[in-house]
Amino acid sequence: MQLPLLALAMASFGIGTTEFVIMGLLPEVAADLGVTIPAAGLLVTGYALGVVIGAPIVAIITNSLPRKATLIGLASMFVVGNFLCAVAPDYWMLMAARVVTAFCHGAFFGIGAVVAASLVPPNQRASAIALMFAGLTLANVLGVPLGTALGQFAGWRSTFWAVVIIGLLAVAAIAVWVPSAIPHTSGNILREFRVLKRPQVLLAMSMSVLASASLFTVFTYIAPLLREVTGLTPHAVTIVLLLFGVGITIGNILGGKLADWKLMPSLMGIFVGLAVVLVAMVFTSAHELPAVVNVFIWGVLVFAVVAPIQVRVVDAAIGAPNLASTLNQGAFNLGNAAGAWIGGAALTLGIDYASLPWVGAALALGALGLCVYSRDLERRGEPVSHMGAVPASAGHGAAAMPESVACEER
Repeated sequence: MQLPLLALAMASFGIGTTEFVIMGLLPEVAADLGVTIPAAGLLVTGYALGVVIGAPIVAIITNSLPRKATLIGLASMFVVGNFLCAVAPDYWMLMAARVVTAFCHGAFFGIGAVVAASLVPPNQRASAIALMFAGLTLANVLGVPLGTALGQFAGWRSTFWAVVIIGLLAVAAIAVWVPSAIPHTSGNILREFRVLKRPQVLLAMSMSVLASASLFTVFTYIAPLLREVTGLTPHAVTIVLLLFGVGITIGNILGGKLADWKLMPSLMGIFVGLAVVLVAMVFTSAHELPAVVNVFIWGVLVFAVVAPIQVRVVDAAIGAPNLASTLNQGAFNLGNAAGAWIGGAALTLGIDYASLPWVGAALALGALGLCVYSRDLERRGEPVSHMGAVPASAGHGAAAMPESVACEER
């Protein structure tokens, strides 16, 4: 079953690359299309909003369709979207192309995770899903810095052409390697939206939004910050993005272990650490070595929140097997959109690049406040789950898989 999982990982690598690589190419895109860097930053917002709006819609439309055909269709939509990005003649066409590309994002990861779990024995499901999502992690370690370097050398459009090729290979791999007979039981997906009425679900999703907004307020403009404030060359910026990718890989592993240990205390501690690191960035960004070290530590912390929040969402949203992973994708990408917009608005209002981390730190503290309030509600009798708590032994699996899979296992 390694080849089908490899096909899914290949697609997740392409999707992750096209989502994040735009941050490293903002100066090139802005100069070529004749717009300001804050306006170019809205391309990040447009993509994220495309995920937020498109994921639930696509999940509903494809709920009763065969899984393999759905995956091929979503991967093909990804190819078309990136093709349109590569040939876009102006800013608004590029924005529309980014939104088209984003529509496949959330649904592909949600459906792909369920498919990955169905390809292996029950005791190997978490490992199968982790292998699929390894493509997303690898996109941050290799895809983004290499895509940034290619765009700086041969023009930003060349990066999207490269992603088109990756997408075509992924479509072919899914068509050849993923089996057609994939078990699929379609439920009443519209009924499951009732999960949004639960206070603990809303708090967990809101933490996802603020955590992601804290990241993207600064990371959207990391290339101009490192160039203009720190004084790094475009090549050096690529190296820093590679280190950031290594940091988030470490943070993802660390967050999973912390979620298994003590979830809420760990989550609160990470949010405090994020705020401290972002404040430190205000003062270190003018010095090369401290700035690079700071960005690496920031990467570790910012992805260490993912697994604990995932577990919290799974605990709170139990009983909604077909929507949980889509909702979580939407929450994080709503934060992506909000963060990119907030950062651009701050720059437009006159805040300089070096001061943007203050805004990110404030958002991290907001997430900390929600975390404390959620724990306080739990202590006062508001249950995390309305259908019973998840056993402690399920923590690691929940962190590694969307709720749809976790519920199927139960």
